[in-house]
Amino acid sequence: MPQYQELPCGGQVLDIDTALKDGILGGALEPVDAAAGDAGKQPLELRKMMDELDAAGDGGGDEAVPAVFICPISLEPMVDPVTLCTGQTYERANISRWLALGHRTCPTTMQELWDDALTPNATLRQLIAAWFSRRYTRFKKRSADFHGRAADLVHSLRGTAVPRRQPLKGQARVAALRELRTLATTHQSVTKAIAEAGGVALLTSLLGPFTSHAVGTEAVAILVSGVPLDVDAKAALMQPAKVSLVVDMLNEGAAETKINCVRLIRILMDERGFRPETVASLSLLVGVMRLIRDKRHPDGVVAGLELLNSICAVHRPARSMIVSIGAVPQLVELLPELATECVEPALDILDALSAVPEGRVALKDCPRTIPNAVRLLMRVSEACTRRALSMLWTVCRMAPEECAPAAVEAGLAAKLLLVIQSGCAPELKQKASELLKLCRLNYTDTLFISKCKLTRTIQ
Repeated sequence: MPQYQELPCGGQVLDIDTALKDGILGGALEPVDAAAGDAGKQPLELRKMMDELDAAGDGGGDEAVPAVFICPISLEPMVDPVTLCTGQTYERANISRWLALGHRTCPTTMQELWDDALTPNATLRQLIAAWFSRRYTRFKKRSADFHGRAADLVHSLRGTAVPRRQPLKGQARVAALRELRTLATTHQSVTKAIAEAGGVALLTSLLGPFTSHAVGTEAVAILVSGVPLDVDAKAALMQPAKVSLVVDMLNEGAAETKINCVRLIRILMDERGFRPETVASLSLLVGVMRLIRDKRHPDGVVAGLELLNSICAVHRPARSMIVSIGAVPQLVELLPELATECVEPALDILDALSAVPEGRVALKDCPRTIPNAVRLLMRVSEACTRRALSMLWTVCRMAPEECAPAAVEAGLAAKLLLVIQSGCAPELKQKASELLKLCRLNYTDTLFISKCKLTRTIQ
């Protein structure tokens, strides 16, 4: 018997029995428990089950969701399937919305509807409920297994396993931490089980002056995986010996370890009791800048810029230290190569560094400050234009005879006219006007107009 039966109107209807026999729905229906039956009767319960599977990244387990379960309109699994007169099945809410808009055709076949009645497809709904119930049952069982395994690993590392044993040491400790890290990063719900088993205190205690980088790498990776850190845990992690280990790994570890170290420091900075002097370390700042300059790892660039931006915001004395390690010319050189989402935080950092005298001097002395800042005007966002304009204003005010002509030669005048004529904020236009006046001081009107690249009509 064919899997699809032809209708007189030209549509097709799935033959459920044949589909099950041929395996396109994943085989014959397995017996399901009461929960599965309830899910078939209650679309809301079925949707809740689907949402939980989807949030866990386990919408179909090892199998793809059968195509016949997918609504052709939303391309999402159906919970309340209904069939049109053309034989096509849709999610009730989606097809009702289609009809409410005045359409009188089938969305899939575009056939004109001779009857707009919506017939509930109870058989398909039961199949969907049964299929997702099996997925949900397996997901819950796997989750319980993962949680139990995570708790066992924590107890083994703490020495509180039953029967009681000594805490794991050496390579056994590293192997257990690596497995725990895999569980935590692969299954987000496991992080709660780790915390409930006392894993946070354990991981915090493992970080110290005598901790090997192998152990520290795994411990930090677990701590930034989403494990809930309370006030006491963050306070413990801010101890100088623990911060020193994290900084060492930031400078000497693999790329992923460096990124995790930066993320951990960023998490600690959000704590109300964070001491700003914790980040006043040349070694830490050098490590962050190395990570930002490593273009092979975009996640590291993003994490490094976020941390450096936070340091500039919470600890003003650190700005001079950041300037002293050569951050200004390095960030300016990177501007044209940064991803769009990284440009704004990089400009924020440069703007903060320009608030200290040595930062302004570094901006003026960098040969790429003017051309790179001019290039960013009116390109990324209004916020980026504002920061770039602020940089240009700073250097042109410091040395107008040197920097203003260089800015005009780099095309600044034409860009400033664009800002003035754009829909930017009034204060931004005002700053552009003031900078334009400053730039034209060393030019005759005719020469300056030519530098603006204006047409005769506009002149």
